[in-house]
Amino acid sequence: MKIVEPIRDIETIKKVESILARKNQRDLLFFVLGTNSGLRISDILGLDVGDVRNKDFIELEEQKTGKRKKFPINSKLEQLINKYIKNRSDDEPLFMTKFSNRLERCNAYLIINSACREAGIKYKVGTHTLRKTFGYHHYQKFKDVVILQKIFNHSSPSITLRYIGIEEDEIFESYRNFIL
Repeated sequence: MKIVEPIRDIETIKKVESILARKNQRDLLFFVLGTNSGLRISDILGLDVGDVRNKDFIELEEQKTGKRKKFPINSKLEQLINKYIKNRSDDEPLFMTKFSNRLERCNAYLIINSACREAGIKYKVGTHTLRKTFGYHHYQKFKDVVILQKIFNHSSPSITLRYIGIEEDEIFESYRNFIL
């Protein structure tokens, strides 16, 4: 199993968003939804238009855990969602292929990987990169591992920190700053 990394640099996230925006609104929306919600890709791709239309919150049952999840739609997501779902039916999958099928995980991986490579990212990325990116930046902004642990449904704060790559970052930083 490949361990993918979060995108730690805000400018790189913006670069990936810009690349996706040039291609299409669907890919931009699922990237931004992932990096702003911390949802697993299976839950993102399982959404229908009716799950987000005229909503302040997204509510779903997580496919992996079976647990209910509810979180607010932020202003960035709201704008992208409203633009993307205009003239779409509520019962359609939110993310569809050009053949009107639900976008699948392997296609999402290819889209994310391609955009990240184009943005100059050299480390391992994948669909889980979106969730890890959310977690990394949420932790950097709020420094509250307990809230993040609850968002991710992890059993301990140490699992959450390791998952988002904080533990490794802190170890490397201590080495960089330790000079005898």
